[in-house]
Amino acid sequence: MKSSIIISFLILLSFSVEAQTLDLESCLKMADTANLTIVNARLDIEMNKKQIKSYEAARLPKVALAADYKYNAVIPGQLLPAEIVGGKPGTFATVQFGVPYVLSNTVQLNQVVYNPQVNYGISALKINQEVIELQANLTAQNVKYQVVQTFFNLQATKKQLDFIKENITNLEKLIKNMQALVDQKMVIPTEVDKLNITRLNLANQQQTLVATQEKIENFLKILIGKDITEKIDVKVDSSVEKSIVTDMKENNLIELQLIEAQKRLNIAEKSGIYMAYLPSLAFYAAYNYSYNIRPETDFGKGINGAFLGLKLDWTLFDGFEKHYKSKVNKITADKLNNQMESTRLQLEMNIENAKKQVEIQKTSLSISQEQLKLAQTINNQIKASFEQGVVSSNDLVKNETDLYQAQTNIVVAYLQLRQAELDLLKATGNIK
Repeated sequence: MKSSIIISFLILLSFSVEAQTLDLESCLKMADTANLTIVNARLDIEMNKKQIKSYEAARLPKVALAADYKYNAVIPGQLLPAEIVGGKPGTFATVQFGVPYVLSNTVQLNQVVYNPQVNYGISALKINQEVIELQANLTAQNVKYQVVQTFFNLQATKKQLDFIKENITNLEKLIKNMQALVDQKMVIPTEVDKLNITRLNLANQQQTLVATQEKIENFLKILIGKDITEKIDVKVDSSVEKSIVTDMKENNLIELQLIEAQKRLNIAEKSGIYMAYLPSLAFYAAYNYSYNIRPETDFGKGINGAFLGLKLDWTLFDGFEKHYKSKVNKITADKLNNQMESTRLQLEMNIENAKKQVEIQKTSLSISQEQLKLAQTINNQIKASFEQGVVSSNDLVKNETDLYQAQTNIVVAYLQLRQAELDLLKATGNIK
């Protein structure tokens, strides 16, 4: 009985859960922590940090233990002059060296004294760390660009739906009044049919916008790390009417910073190629303890051994491998210089185009605002004239269509202005 009550309570609770209402700031914060693309970019940063630690560990001493427990089923022999063991001169005798059981343990220490390749690897990984961090920043900028774009698209769609609902409500009131006139034989039924056609067109547009809204909401859920089945609701306020470039700082061109880091990595690679001509030096030491057993004579003997050494590795000729690697490095450097100039010009053009587009869309918005005011004024006049019988239903239907178009235009104008500002923020690297 208790369990059924708890289950019923949980079911009721699940139905009472309301959709989470999100504003733009909360969407950006969620994307920053939960978007899998951003998360993976930050994991790349952590992975490279571990690789640096791994490379740095190459400078530390290495200690290895080797154990060898061997049974000589047949003890190997060696030929010696027979006279050594009292045999006939000129002949040879087979002498076996060793015992059946040999238990050997060796501990060896290796320490890098000088290895230019290790030093190059660490410096290259540290520069690569900068590259990965810049790439992560660029990834975060791109994701946040999509979040802002999707958020405003969703707001615009919701605003259009509000306009349609309001227009349908007003049109239904008009149809009701018109039907009363039809019932009184004052207006022919065709006039009502014309208004019903307009209402059905609006209802069809409403369904299309609802489907579009659902698609945009699902995409936004993915961007901010929400489950697609989870309910969310975007806060519809005046944020789409507010500029998003009011606090824009100086240009933060991550693309150029990224190429600069790649150029430093190319220089480090060049140094690494030259370092490969240098020798490497390592110190090593080993201690060995071997215990020999001969069971048939009850013999057992332990033998100690230890040695120290220095090992020098130096490639005197590599078949021109490093020579051609340096050629490739030089070509890569030239490509990076060309890429830097090309990217700089492209970014400058994008920034100028984005600034011009912002001004164009501001003008377009002003025109759309004026058009909406005129459309609303004309709509009120047409309705009054229609009720007085001065204008026909055709004029009324056309005016309703013009009003909805003006309402749509104002929403699109706001959306295009925000998009232009967003493109400017992206071009200058100022998306927060």
